[in-house]
Parts: sequence; structure tokens; C-alpha cells
Amino acid sequence: MLFRASAKTVAVMALDGSLFLHLTDNFVHMHGYRPGASEVRSWERSIPVLAAALNDAGLGDVEVMLEYSLPLNSKRVDVVLAGVHPVTGEPSYVVVELKQWSQALPHEDDPTLCHVGAYAHPVLNPIEQVRRYCEYLVNFNGAVAEHRHRVAGAAYLHNATEFGVTGLREIERDGHGLLFTAERRGAFLDHLRTRLSDEHSGAQAADQLRAGATVPSKQLMSVAAEEVRERQQFILLDEQQVAYRMVLNAVEKAKQADRKEVVIVTGGPGTGKSVIALQLLGDLYRRGVPTLHATGSQSFTRTMRKVAGARKREVQDLFKYFNSFMTAEKNSLGALICDEAHRIRETSANRYTRAALRTGRAQIDELIDVAYVPVFFLDEHQVVRPGEMGTVAEIKAAAAKRGIPCHVVPLDSQFRCGGSDAYLRWVVRLLGLEPGGPVVWEPDDRMQLLVADSPQEMEAFLEARRSQGYGARMSAGYCWRWSPEPKPGEPLATDVVIGDWARPWNLRGDRSVSGAPPAALWATDPAGFGQVGCVYTAQGFEYDWSGVIIGPDLVWRGDRWITDRTASKDPVFKKSTPDTDVDRLIRNTYKVLLTRGMVGTIVYSTDPETREKLRELAGGHRDREPATV
Repeated sequence: MLFRASAKTVAVMALDGSLFLHLTDNFVHMHGYRPGASEVRSWERSIPVLAAALNDAGLGDVEVMLEYSLPLNSKRVDVVLAGVHPVTGEPSYVVVELKQWSQALPHEDDPTLCHVGAYAHPVLNPIEQVRRYCEYLVNFNGAVAEHRHRVAGAAYLHNATEFGVTGLREIERDGHGLLFTAERRGAFLDHLRTRLSDEHSGAQAADQLRAGATVPSKQLMSVAAEEVRERQQFILLDEQQVAYRMVLNAVEKAKQADRKEVVIVTGGPGTGKSVIALQLLGDLYRRGVPTLHATGSQSFTRTMRKVAGARKREVQDLFKYFNSFMTAEKNSLGALICDEAHRIRETSANRYTRAALRTGRAQIDELIDVAYVPVFFLDEHQVVRPGEMGTVAEIKAAAAKRGIPCHVVPLDSQFRCGGSDAYLRWVVRLLGLEPGGPVVWEPDDRMQLLVADSPQEMEAFLEARRSQGYGARMSAGYCWRWSPEPKPGEPLATDVVIGDWARPWNLRGDRSVSGAPPAALWATDPAGFGQVGCVYTAQGFEYDWSGVIIGPDLVWRGDRWITDRTASKDPVFKKSTPDTDVDRLIRNTYKVLLTRGMVGTIVYSTDPETREKLRELAGGHRDREPATV
């Protein structure tokens, strides 16, 4: 949080202006940059109004926590009031969302959204907003995890009239989300008095909330156990079950002996890593073990949230990112499931990280420290960005540095690419990721491989497969520039241009534009066909038929592959990135793209010599035209 003091002190400091200097200085210290003018303006206009209301209600000794950071999240609550309940004598907390709005209208199709004149798009109804803040706090702060009744929420629209916001109240149904306006200031004061005593200081209650361990609550784990475990009935086979049992046994030993253990599960695409991860998640929740799931991919995490938390929104909060644990307490979790761990970065800090957290601490260390049993699911051949550190050697070294036992479980059976181990071996030999050089594809009855003469031929073939009920996507190496996202209603820019064929990249943002799905849903939404996916949106997903465009960054010359870093438009490659790293990452990129298909892959290269070599390696003959049905 940015600042904490009694309501009396806040009122005095707001009056002389020193409060806003403190907030600004603390913001700069925490974030490394100055707050925006609109944020400072909202402090200056809203906080004095709340402080005056508290003092008028006789609650001057209530503790006021301003810009309170939610655990394992970048979100900040405007205010948390801490005090003593006037009846029970227990700690009591009121989460307050302050709005300067004078009026707002509910969205016609969804009352949890609303329209405010200053915003072009719908925003969250403040009742829903504060309710979610309350639920999140209960779910992840140990001080209130078993005391849900101690937390209440209120949205205070101190400039609004009742008439201006009356439509928002349709969803006002519990103590975690109430709305008060300027006209109902008296009711707001009465509500605060029912939650906070005027006879006790709130300092101790504030201390307790601040000291609360960051762990999933038992109630949340119970819901997750039902949703993840019972909703997803997977049958684990052979080494999948070995990996699963190894993790459960490690968690049990860690609990009994109070010692840590690291487990690494390795395997290529489709070997079931994510299936095991979800199965473990559900089982560990069912056993009451505080556990979180984390990845380094926005697309993958959002899809996991959608799959596992479709019916219970609170379950979505159990899916985090690798950079969520910078301030987490050591061993606060029983287990941490790190899926797609090949995407672990050198550090969690980025340009938005506040200065106080820019310690240079390794992300692997943060992930190992936060849980008694950190579990890493990874495929070393899927490291596609400079700075990704998720390798067996790096994780084993980090564990050894701490004297922590580390076990590696390899997964060999192939569940993607039609279960074709032969195809996966063909791909890694093709790209020189394993020794021996490329070999000619020997067709099996599990996976189909075709080479197209043109992108038109490839797309027509995939469209024909879609008409038969199959799913299909087109993806490409990062060899074309990416235009800014268009405004709503405008067509997508056709950036991937090959001769007279041109298609747009998948979207980059979090919203749908012109019928195309947001980036995180490109691989799973049927509307994703027609845009070309890049490795960052395709990684971690699968579809029936995969069309892959190999760009000029990887060409066959004579007897070997040549990578051309100048042909890559990927902004993650800097001048300082060594040629050897660029070569490996480009090859890994195509390995990822070539292993997304479940039924078959059709590949096209923009380079004639490379196309000829691919045709030779794919069997050297054409029994059929790829575009035929």
C-alpha cells in the first residue's frame, strides 16, 4: 500500500496537502515513475471526502490503508478501512472503491458492466468491482481466509445522485458490494458504524491484515478441488502416472519432514504435461494443500482460467504468472505447479516493476522459494525467446545451490501429433535439434505430412478440412512486421504478405476486433482461422490440422539449414543477442509450430530451394494435391 494512518491523521494531512506529497513520493519509490495526473487528481478529490465521512461518523481512530495492493496481483484497492467490529469485537475490514462519477448507466446486456461518459467502452459496475476485491482478499489473505464475515465492501460515488446511478443497483445483493451516493451519505455513515467501532483503534486489525500469509483459502481450494478434479477426468498412463505420484509423494514427504523437494517433469509437445498439472492441482486442493498454478504465457494462463474456472470465477484466481511471486513469503505454499516452465525468465522485473523490487533476483529462485515442492513441467526445445531460462540444468543448479533434492521425470509417450513419436523425432531431426541430420518421413497411420506449393494451396487445403469438421490454424515464423491494432470496426492489417496472398497476424490485445478473437483465444476460438498465428500465441495449444509457413529466417542451402537473423522481425532479438542464440531460438520456434497438429501438418516455405528439400524429406513424391478434399 502507499500510505497508512488513522482517519484523523488522514483528514489533517489532506487538509494541509502533505498527504498527496506522501502518496506521490511513495508511488515513485514503489513503481519507479510518477503517478499520472488523473490518479493524483482522484486522490485529491476523493480521499478528503472519505476522511471527512469517517470523522463525521465518529470513526477517527479507524485505520485507513490507501492504495492497498492485493496479494499476488498487480491490482490496488482504493482504500481498506481496518477497525474493530462494534458487536463481536473481532477485527473488521471495509474495502472502499471511490468514484468521482456523477452518473452511470447499466450495460443493456449485462448489469455487471456499466457506461460512464468519460469512457468509450463499458467498465465494471463498481458494486461488482468492490465485491470481487473482497472475494479476492478473502481467498488469498490468511488473516481473513477463514473469517469471510470480517470483510465488507462499499462503492462510494461521492459526486453522484441517486437518479444518476439507480440502474447500477440491480446487482446489489450482499455485504460485499453496496453502493452509496452523495445523497445517501448518511446511510454510508450508518453502514460504516455497523462495521467499525468508534471506541477502538484500528491499528492492530490493520497489522493483522498486513501480516496475513498469502495463501489460497481452504474454501477456495475446496471449490477448486470440485471444479478441477471432478470436471477434468483424465486417465494418466505409464510415466504420466509416475510423474503424478512422484509429485504427490514429494508433497507428503515435505509436509512430514518439513523439508523442500524440487520435481522436474520433461517431455515434448503433447506428452501430457498440462494434463498432469491440472490433475495434480485438483488432487492437491482436495487434500487441503495450498497450491497455485503458474505459467509465463498470457495466452496459456487465460485459457487455463477459462477451462478450469468456467463455472466458478474464483477458481480463475488460482492461475498465476511466473512473475507473481516477487514479494511472496518463503514456503507459503505446499506446492507450486509451474507449467510451460521453459518460459521462465532471468528475472521477474520488467519496465513496469517498481524500483524497490528491482533486486536482480532470479525468477527460478523466486519460484523455488515460495513452495515446499515446486514442480516444473518443461520442454527444452520450446525455449523461443532470449532470456528464457527454463532448462533442466538451470533448475537443478538453483536447487543444488540451496541443498534441495531434485528429481527429474521424463515423459516419452506422445499424445499430440496423433500420438506419433515418429513424427516428433522427424521434426527434431529435421531442424537439427538432435544429432543425425534430417531423415525422410516414413508415413505412419497416426500423422499426415504434406508440403504445399503456395500459401493459397495451404489455406485451401485447411479450409477443406474445416468443412469436414476439423479444427485448423495457420501459423508462421516471425518474418513480417506487425501493424498496430485497428480501431473497432476497421479491417485487420494484412501484414503477412507472400506474393499476391496476404493475411493478418493474430490480434495482440485482450479484446476482439472485427470478428477476430483476442490474442489469448486465437488457438481455441473458431474465429482464429484466417489470421496467421505466431509462436507466442500457438505455444502450448493444439488443433487438428496445422498449416506452417516457414519464412526467410530459416532456409536450406546445400546440405544444411541457414538461419538469417536479418529476416526475423521478432522484437525480442536485440543486437546483443548472440548469433548462436538466435539460431537455436529460430529452430525452436519452428519446432513449436510444426508440432501443434493432432491429425496432420501442411508446411510451406517462402524459399524455393527449401520447399524442394522439404518435399524430398516429406517423402519426395506427391500422391495427391494438398488442396484436394
